[in-house]
This record gives sequence, structure tokens and C-alpha cells, in this order.
Amino acid sequence: LAGITDHSTSQTPSCSLSVLAPMKQEIFINSTPEESRIAIMEDGQLADFLIERKADMGVAGNIYKGKVARVLPGMQAAFVDIGMDKAGFLHASDFSIEPEDVPLIGSSGDEVEFEEAPKRPPSRRVPLEKQISRGEEILVQVAKDPLGTKGARVTSHVSLPGRYMVFMPGTHHIGISRRIESEEERKRLREIAQALKTDQGGFILRTACEGLSKREIQRDLSFLTKLWDRIQKKSAAAAAPSLIHQDLDLIMRAIRDFFTADTAQVVVDAPKDHRRIIDFVHNFMPRLKSKIVLHSEKTPLFEQHAIEEKITKALERRVWLRSGGYIIIERTEALTAVDVNTGRFVGKRNQEETILKTNLEATQEVVRQLRLRNVGGIIIIDFIDMEKEANRKKVYDALKEALKRDKARTNILKISELGLVEMTRQRTRESLENQLLRPCPHCEGRGKIKSPATVAYEVLRAIRRQQTNGEADHNIVVRMHPDIANFLYDEKNNSLENLERDINRRIIIKASHDFHQEQYEITES
Repeated sequence: LAGITDHSTSQTPSCSLSVLAPMKQEIFINSTPEESRIAIMEDGQLADFLIERKADMGVAGNIYKGKVARVLPGMQAAFVDIGMDKAGFLHASDFSIEPEDVPLIGSSGDEVEFEEAPKRPPSRRVPLEKQISRGEEILVQVAKDPLGTKGARVTSHVSLPGRYMVFMPGTHHIGISRRIESEEERKRLREIAQALKTDQGGFILRTACEGLSKREIQRDLSFLTKLWDRIQKKSAAAAAPSLIHQDLDLIMRAIRDFFTADTAQVVVDAPKDHRRIIDFVHNFMPRLKSKIVLHSEKTPLFEQHAIEEKITKALERRVWLRSGGYIIIERTEALTAVDVNTGRFVGKRNQEETILKTNLEATQEVVRQLRLRNVGGIIIIDFIDMEKEANRKKVYDALKEALKRDKARTNILKISELGLVEMTRQRTRESLENQLLRPCPHCEGRGKIKSPATVAYEVLRAIRRQQTNGEADHNIVVRMHPDIANFLYDEKNNSLENLERDINRRIIIKASHDFHQEQYEITES
């Protein structure tokens, strides 16, 4: 059950202009031999989209026995060989020989109230070069997947999230998620936490603990302490660099982190994954088993719920607002710029009121898009200029309120007289754009097109749809761009052969330079 990020929540909030209200959350899981895709819907809107391709699985949460390759005193950092193409980056703040010297922020990335506050790092920290040296073997956990040209970010502060808690070996801190608002419930959980204290490590009680018995929480703690024992024993016997512990795959992480009592349903289209999820839920949250549904209809799951269309829209620059206004999202090397425009919306009274309504509506959509696209780093939001200070404050307050439902850490500055808001958002994984697109060779990187893998998997899904409507004794002929044909033959030949066996029909691939890279045509012969 070990991982890094705590996405669990006792209720899935929505934001009006000033009050967060419960949302209807649904989780849709599409699984094929090539990739797993998870869509999290809130009130019918795509709120989060996760994708994991079997050939390129993430490593965040994995624990490695690594070897220090280089120490950089001037940067107070080190590079650690963990057996990947690029060495992991270890900053001094992520390493300490003192078990009490840990960051004040919870491992979940969520706000945490510590019952026993961690000791703050000393003002004169021991220099990193005096704590570790080149060639030394250390146990590290991947905190962030490699992004672009950067290697993985690693930490020696291991955290093992379970269903109900995050176990932190080597510390003695006990924390409770601030998302549990009832003071009476917090008091009850505080007493349980004190009773469960162990010398092996501290822990943070996640939002999913709300309403649970001491026995259920203790079972999670027992599992995590045994897991930590196995990790230590395996590390002691392993040579560096080597993988010591691998985190759950995307589907099981999503069930662990997103599936709560307030989730309306979890729909999965692969019987094998449906059985895995049922087994997992039976062991950790049996009361929720009835909410897990196997999709067995002929219409593909994501098409039936218009998710494919929503994913495509999430890659577009322009996003329309319900009022007729729109926002433009532009990614650059240094930052992401979001521009708000009134568009077709002309209002009913006066210009200031029209601008205020557009800006208020844009705050909700901007936050949803940042989360959906997983935009991280520096973000500049250019709201439409407002004359009144009171209106600027309304927009700023609405933006802050909307950000409460975003699990990624954010820092926001006050709106300027020009209507600009500067903010930062935590980078948790590759952006949706980087996952699904690649620089276009036809425009030398000034635009984007779908990658060969994305188009190839679309072709495979389309073939699966096609075979349900065609003649069983006819071959399936697919015409496509040569790059896509080469990808399918060179890298996914096994997938084609397996698909032919599954549908009991021959698939003929024909390459044509007349086709654009995103274009393909399926016929029968």
C-alpha cells in the first residue's frame, strides 16, 4: 500500500463563490494491455485524468538502495545512483542523519496538524558533505518522477501511505489531517493515535480515518510496520543500486487514494482489474464493495460517458465558459499564462458587472483546468481589468476558495491593479500535455500533435470497436501515417498479434504518406 501522495478525502468538495459543497464523484477506469487510464468525474465534469503506460510506468513511491555518485557542497545536494538512466537528485533538506529532523509538511502534501510538532531544523544544519560521501550506500524513496531532462527527486525521509494513515519510519510525530473538521472526531482520533504510538515510527491519520474504529486503524498500522520490516531486511541483503520496494500500479493507487464513502461509483471495463479491485476493497473497505461496477456494454466505457471528448478538450488552448467568455492557457518554458476574456458574453447591466461575473466564473474553471492538466510551477492569471478594489477582492477570495479542493500545494499572491495573479502550484507528475503530446515535427515545436503511442493506442481501441460491428470473416485494414505503422510493427507487434487472436480476425496495416500523423482509416476487405 506504500506510496507518496495522499489524495484521500472524506468528501469531494465543490466551490461556489464562497462555500464548498459536496460534489458527486465517479471514477471510471479503462484498462488495456498497453495502458491504464482513470477519469475522475465531479458533477459530470472531468476533474482529474491519470494515465500509466505499461512501457513507461512511474517510479514515484518506489524505494531504492542507492549509491552516492556525487556530492555538490555548493548546492548542498547530491546525485544518487538508483539504477535508472539518470541519477536521482537529493537535496540536503531531504536527507538527515537525525530521525527527528524532518520537514514540517506532511508526507501527504496535505495540511496536517501534528499532535507533537516536529522539531524544526537547526539554524546551523550540518553540511551535507559531512553527512554523506561519494560511494556511500543509502536508502532513498522517489518523491517525484523524472520530469523532462531532470532525474527523479529522491528523499531519505521514507513514508509509507496505507489506506488510513501515512507511516513515517524513524520519527515520533503523530498528525491528523486538517480536512477532518469535526473537533469531536479529531479528539477521538487523537486518543486512538496516542494509544497506537510505536517506537518504529510516527504516522499521519488520513482523512479516510473519519468514523473508523480503533481496530481498523490499528490493522493498517500493523500492515505498514510489517512492510517496513520487510523493506529493511531486503535492503540489508541487497547490493546498490537496486529496487527494494515498488509502489502499487496506477489503478490500485487510485482506489487507495480517491475511492471514499462519498464516491458514487467506480466503473471498470476490464474483468481482471475488476477482480483485483474487489479483492482490495474486500480487505480494506468491505462496506464499499457494492459501488464497484464492471462495465460490460458494447459501447466503450470512455465513449459512453463522453470522456474521450473531454480529454481532447483538455489539450486545447481555449476553454469556453458557460456565460460565453473563455480562457486561454499557454505553456512556456518558464511559466504558464492564463488569459481571461469576455468572449461572446456582453452582460445585462454595465461593463464592470459583466467583467466581474466573467472573472468569478473563470476562477472555478481555471482551478479545474490546472488540476486536470496537472500544471505545475509558476502560473500567471490575467483576469480582465476591474476598476473597483472590492471586485478585485471578490475574485481573489473566489480563487482562494476554489483552490481548497486542489490537493496540490499552492501559493497565491494578491491580485494586482492590472488584474494579474501570481501563484505557484506543486509539481506532482508530468503534465497531461507532456504525457499525451509531443512537439510537432512539421512546425519545429511551435505546436503540438499527438504522439505515435497515443495515436497507436487509439487505433487499437478503434479496431476493438470495429470488430463488434463488422463481418467475422473479413480482414480489418487500417491505413495510417508511416510513423504510426512503424510504431505498431516495431514496438507493439505483440499487441497486434494478441488483438488478432482476441477478435479472431486478421489486421492489415497499410502505411501512407498522404495521411497526417493523427489520421487513420479502418475498413474491411
